[in-house]
Amino acid sequence: MDTQRQKHLVLILAREFISNLSTPTLIANQRGYLVYYNDAAEGVIGKRFTEVGETPLDEWLAAFNPRTLDGKPLPPAQRPTRIALEERRVAHLQYLVTSADGVDREIEVTAFPLFAHTDDFVGIVALFWRR
Repeated sequence: MDTQRQKHLVLILAREFISNLSTPTLIANQRGYLVYYNDAAEGVIGKRFTEVGETPLDEWLAAFNPRTLDGKPLPPAQRPTRIALEERRVAHLQYLVTSADGVDREIEVTAFPLFAHTDDFVGIVALFWRR
């Protein structure tokens, strides 16, 4: 199971950094598993990270029913988190989600890859906020 693997130092440092941010932020590892989100994110998500735990990011995001601004399903390949994971580049998008409390919200997400060295991809960071 992914939770038993030792975490890369860059992910540990990223977690420490985002735990002090007031901007909702999450981290996923290079395999696409959600490994942490901060307290600010809990307010948008509606659940504490300890309730969710490490889980595949796409599976976790699907529960929020991501949609384009005109209400069409947003495929994983168009989500900033997936772009950062697969293409290893920065991505940004504004779209709709349904929060854990059942409320539809318009959010913006910016995701970027994390590298330990030039060719050592270790995961992503995604910042998000309500519009």
